[in-house]
Amino acid sequence: MDMIDIILDKRYGRKLTDEQIAYFVKGATDGSIPDYQLSSFLMAVVLNGMDEHEMTSLTLAMARSGDINDLSYVDGIPVDKHSTGGVGDKITPILIPLLASFGVTTVKLSGRGLGHTGGTVDKFESIRGFNAEIPFDKIRDMVKASGMFISGQTPNLAPADKVLYSLRDVTGTVDSIPLIASSIMSKKIAGGAKALVLDVTCGSGAYMKTEERARELAEAMIKIGKLAGIDTCCVITDMDQPLGRCVGNTLEMQEVYEVLTGRGSDDVIQIVTTIASKLITMASKDNGMNEEELKAECAARLKDGRALSHYVELVLSQGGSVNSNGSPLYVEYPFESMYVTSPESGYITRIRADIIGKASVMLGAGRLSKDDTIDHGAGICFYAKVGDKVKRGDRLCSLCIGENSKLPDEVLYDVMDLVHEAYEYSDSAPEKSSVIIDVLS
Repeated sequence: MDMIDIILDKRYGRKLTDEQIAYFVKGATDGSIPDYQLSSFLMAVVLNGMDEHEMTSLTLAMARSGDINDLSYVDGIPVDKHSTGGVGDKITPILIPLLASFGVTTVKLSGRGLGHTGGTVDKFESIRGFNAEIPFDKIRDMVKASGMFISGQTPNLAPADKVLYSLRDVTGTVDSIPLIASSIMSKKIAGGAKALVLDVTCGSGAYMKTEERARELAEAMIKIGKLAGIDTCCVITDMDQPLGRCVGNTLEMQEVYEVLTGRGSDDVIQIVTTIASKLITMASKDNGMNEEELKAECAARLKDGRALSHYVELVLSQGGSVNSNGSPLYVEYPFESMYVTSPESGYITRIRADIIGKASVMLGAGRLSKDDTIDHGAGICFYAKVGDKVKRGDRLCSLCIGENSKLPDEVLYDVMDLVHEAYEYSDSAPEKSSVIIDVLS
């Protein structure tokens, strides 16, 4: 097997064999293929694509490059959920305990935030004492005890993906559906779940900027899931404005608690109940209810405390601290340092999520490089969102930093200017649209 021949085959659009793909992945994992050849192959894939068999072969080889989480001990069908990223995306911390209330087991391996999209692990680690670095050999006991588990990705989970992802990031080969789909699905397959719902976000705050590209990615991942034997469904959601009422770490986890006590915003509840109803059905825990009945039952459990009790159990099981009412204690609490007011009157027609994400990073809520530290108390709270009518001088949002943090005033004013760029206005109210664009399975 010769790597140059493999590169040339893909360069000239010839279909690769399973053996060629396995050779490429092994060489990426053990370092026997140099970076310049790996990068050349990635660019050939960007230019010529892959068919569904090649994508699946690449995905499975990447998944098998490290540990495969064995969930055969789970009583029932273990499920997983993945989001392609967004601003204000706090769905996972609500979803896991909601599913547990139906007896659905979820083992969630999540990442940390980088750039303008937040990371689920960072959000959970804003809870005082919460441990998201739990080794594989401890998963079994925790899952058997509660049916829930959340952890950062272990170093040996699809290690080939880590090598290839870092190369894609510096060689202009990120924007490729086969490479994106295989990266996501390899980690999901290695995670061990048998049913999977993918939240494919699209819009200004998402990686997929258009609905067309989101559909293309969703369809690719569904094909991979089918060929890999994993029941896969994709929910395409709108990420053209931030999700919910807060962006940050402690702020979003405080909003999670509000949702679990029946006070959540409509967009968050709509996505949570849609994804939950799909996973409950895929796990055969629907008790004969149809989709609309399941959504209603999910919404009821977010109000009556059944999902909340499982959330408290999850937090405590991983070392987190809670008050007597079940609300978590946090490592850093937010302090509203500045209010951003509307420069004009009218209806808000758009809040660009990508700009808001960048603003929250400037406040300290995110990272520009993986070694950056974050301020868990930093972020943005919204007083008005798309569709709301405001007058000049009304509060649009507040800029927050941790109570024990310091941020120069000039940075706050720079953030305020940036936030103003995110808002667009009109004299007439925008048409109402659903945050759920489509569901593909």
